[in-house]
Amino acid sequence: MKDILLTGDRPTGRLHLGHYVGSLKNRVELQNSGKYEQFVFIADLQALSDNAKTPEKVRENVVQVALDNLSVGIDPKKTTLFIQSQIPELSELNMYYLNLVTVSRLQRNPTVKDEIKQRGFEKSIPAGFLTYPISQAADITAFNAKYVPVGVDQVPVIEQAREIVNTFNSLYGETLVMPEAILPKDDICKRLPGTDGKAKMGKSLGNCIYLSDTPDVVKQKVMNMYTDPDHIKVEDPGKIEGNVVFSYLDAFCKDEHFEKYNLEYSNLDEMKAHYKRGGLGDVKVKMFLYKIVEEILVPIREKRKYYEENLDEVYKILIDGSDAAKKVAGETLKKVRRAIGVEYFEK
Repeated sequence: MKDILLTGDRPTGRLHLGHYVGSLKNRVELQNSGKYEQFVFIADLQALSDNAKTPEKVRENVVQVALDNLSVGIDPKKTTLFIQSQIPELSELNMYYLNLVTVSRLQRNPTVKDEIKQRGFEKSIPAGFLTYPISQAADITAFNAKYVPVGVDQVPVIEQAREIVNTFNSLYGETLVMPEAILPKDDICKRLPGTDGKAKMGKSLGNCIYLSDTPDVVKQKVMNMYTDPDHIKVEDPGKIEGNVVFSYLDAFCKDEHFEKYNLEYSNLDEMKAHYKRGGLGDVKVKMFLYKIVEEILVPIREKRKYYEENLDEVYKILIDGSDAAKKVAGETLKKVRRAIGVEYFEK
């Protein structure tokens, strides 16, 4: 029997290169390894926890996030792709788990604290947003997921899910599977910086390269990337640290890219050394990065175009995936109800 993987995306906007390098690429590789049974969900209920007054934003992006997943290589024959709100069993599991976690524990969660600050919720926190780690625990345990591919910022949420599983199993007997986080292998891939030099890349910050961006838009964003502000002239020595262009090259560049696009160097270390001693301009480095990013995005755009022209197929994938997910979650819910003792009328 294969181990189960589960991961998801909030439909608050299209997905970007940060998502790709931090999660999407990894989930496609895990899918194609044949070692796992994988579930990928569109977390619309979680997205509503801080977008309740603008539900159209979430509704409009459900299909966009589905398109992003399919375009990078998520295969509905190998991965169950579903919509969170279509699985009511998750909400019942969430209710049971709410009783196992204190408000103070939720408030101490580093991920929740950071996101509350980002959204300006310090004085008035929506209850659904404060408790979303519990909802995530319901998502994870409903599908018996042993592994959860996430970015480094979500590790505290997985830790909280593990606490919930441990508490539940201690109280009611061994029922739930203990999940583990899977992180990107490369440190730079764990949190790709924004194009403006800010540590966090975000849909709402306007510092992303989206997977669905056109070549012209990608080029504009790359050419406007933050570099070394003191590297004014080509001959000036440049800094690599904090230079977003080189951060992106660390994430995406391979030695073979120099054979294709820049024969002057054999590898990235040689390019970095030239930049640091002076004599290499930002424009040349950015054009090199642009060609690499385009190499990644061209096949993604082509696959996305196919699905955009066949939206009925996308809807069927989501319907079928949600139906399959509902059956699995239903079986877990039965086990949970039996363990707690609220399956009153079962023979």
